[in-house]
Amino acid sequence: MRRLAEANGVSVKAYSGTTGILLAFNVEPNKRQNLLGFAIQREILSGPQAGRMNWLQGMLDFPGTSKKKGELLATNVAPIQKFRWSDYSVYRDTAYAYTVHPVYKMSSVSSVTAGNRRIFLEDGPRVELSTQGFGGEDAIIFNRAVASSQAFSRRFPNLDDEIEQARVAGTLGSKTLPKKALDWLSRGLVEKMESFLKEAQDNTWAIDLAIYEYHLPRLHNAMVDAGQRGVQIRVLYHAKKNDKAAEENEHLLHHPPIPNATLFPRVTTALMHNKFVVLSRIDGQGNRTPVAVLAGSTNWTENGCHRQANVVHISRAGSVMERYSDMFATLLDTSDDRGDTKRWINKNNELPNCPERFAGFSPRSKLADINLIADLIGGAQRDVIFSTAFRLRDEITTALLGNPNDEILRMGVQNSSSSKITGWHRDRSARFTAAALLPKGLEGWLKETTAKQRGNIRVHTKVIAIDVTSDLPMVISGSHNFSTNASQSNDENYLIIRRDLDVADVYLCEVMRIYDHYRFRYSTKEQGKAGNPVDPPALAGDDSWTDDYFTRGHLKELDRLRFSGV
Repeated sequence: MRRLAEANGVSVKAYSGTTGILLAFNVEPNKRQNLLGFAIQREILSGPQAGRMNWLQGMLDFPGTSKKKGELLATNVAPIQKFRWSDYSVYRDTAYAYTVHPVYKMSSVSSVTAGNRRIFLEDGPRVELSTQGFGGEDAIIFNRAVASSQAFSRRFPNLDDEIEQARVAGTLGSKTLPKKALDWLSRGLVEKMESFLKEAQDNTWAIDLAIYEYHLPRLHNAMVDAGQRGVQIRVLYHAKKNDKAAEENEHLLHHPPIPNATLFPRVTTALMHNKFVVLSRIDGQGNRTPVAVLAGSTNWTENGCHRQANVVHISRAGSVMERYSDMFATLLDTSDDRGDTKRWINKNNELPNCPERFAGFSPRSKLADINLIADLIGGAQRDVIFSTAFRLRDEITTALLGNPNDEILRMGVQNSSSSKITGWHRDRSARFTAAALLPKGLEGWLKETTAKQRGNIRVHTKVIAIDVTSDLPMVISGSHNFSTNASQSNDENYLIIRRDLDVADVYLCEVMRIYDHYRFRYSTKEQGKAGNPVDPPALAGDDSWTDDYFTRGHLKELDRLRFSGV
């Protein structure tokens, strides 16, 4: 859902996701003088908190602040000095109204400081819209994961001490965070997976699961419960020899065993990297008719569901369900020969030149999927927004980054296995690298924790969004890592969805959450390169912060124009 409102020389364009709303601002040139930023007032219009109003908050203040570490400030006191801001404290299926007030300094003041807040707010546009729910053809949900680690530290300030005390007392498992922390990190993702499995009610239902890492007892319990209800279950799982993930799969699948389940180990020299579920009804002759598919990037592990940024995408589109159902059957039929799997995909999963809604699979020959995706990215007219993990094929990297100083807005993050977050800031010429954690000596920030985190991957979402700020957006999302192995060797799946504004907005809001988080911490980290404690960035005391946004050819100008819809 998208909405646009204008008033008093100010405009706001709102993009609505499931658990986030992105607001993009614009002002007429004559409204820039003495502009200190924007104050955003939010009103909840539906649900149990209907009528509640509050000001959105930020972490920055004017120079001379004495705020506490990690403290958030209302934007009517410390305005937002960006032309784009997001609200991630929203709930799905809820209506909200945002009133955007331009904030100005008093004409008698040369520069505003925290101790001299001589500012005033003007009336601005009000935009109303609702977050998206799960009732449509696509239900998409993201966990919070470590991309919100300052928020995590604010909510759980004593977590490390609690974990150590539990460890000494012998009350904490070797891999488990306290439930309150896990629930917050999940942000409903695990709960949605459980409710999906609960849709299968009795022996007239079937669950077909193709899974790379099956390590989370909570989801295993949901599968056991389904089996006890009489649901017919088939599990195709990664079973590569001498592989730790495969060993853990074998262990959990048998402790306890799932009633009414048939297990199919997929033994290959590559990875059975799928993570999808086909939910079907069974007729009197035993035929399966798919009714929903759960896919995405989320492995059934504590890391995947809680500590890594991931997505679950549930589709009830007929063509998508049929393709996944056929693919599961083919994986069973070709379990003895991965070459047969590849030949079937090459023949029966033909790649479209101009996809509208397509479910794709690998392995396939001649890097056909890589070349298609690179061509789709190369056809971008306005923007390319992405979040990826591990090393990409050069064709994909080249397409994502395009040509320096072109007219395409390019923003993305890439999580390498060395735990570094590499980002591209609006253009190929503005690359940055952000650490997973902030430096310990940085003033104004809370200590961040990696307690119970396994491995170095914080961002595991694999999403490429093309022209997402236009009326013809395209989203590519799934398990596929856009790599050589993902194309030619591994069992993989992905969705390509075009022209669906609701799907595009859900992915846009989430990828920008991840991107903005790591871009901001990179900017902050740069101030402390010498290893000395430094103050966090501060707000400008005048309108100089707007200059780059109105400089022809500047990357910030492109950001303002694209997101505001110009």
